[in-house]
Amino acid sequence: MQERRRAREFALQVLYGMDLQDRNVSEILDFFWSILENHEDLGKKLPRDEGAKQFALHLVQGTWENIDQIDGIIRNYSEHWSLERMSRVDRSILRMAVYELLFCEDIPPKVSLNEAIDLGKLYGSENSGAFINGILDALYLDKLAKNPAKNP
Repeated sequence: MQERRRAREFALQVLYGMDLQDRNVSEILDFFWSILENHEDLGKKLPRDEGAKQFALHLVQGTWENIDQIDGIIRNYSEHWSLERMSRVDRSILRMAVYELLFCEDIPPKVSLNEAIDLGKLYGSENSGAFINGILDALYLDKLAKNPAKNP
């Protein structure tokens, strides 16, 4: 398993947890790290290298710091679905992917899209991959139309 994929999976778990409980980022991250580091089976899924751990932290903190803007964007691109009706898993994946698309210029947009769709297929429902793809693809196409030079 690639380290960035592990980092995204960890970030997804943390964002899901944050969606369930109203706590600050540091508390939730400390809680998740302690659980995963102290349980051998769970610890195998942790990002291993320091760069991947930092990437996971960056995704969680960046997503949560920009949550209002990100949620507004998801609302704009999700036809006939309110944010509150979406499953927590799909909502967390979408939030992280929108953060990557809008704020992480070093990550190619297609990588963010593919990773989000794969996470949806792995952790979401039978239809999560297609649902996530529809919303993110609309955002990506709109973003590409507005700035084709920045989106390969």
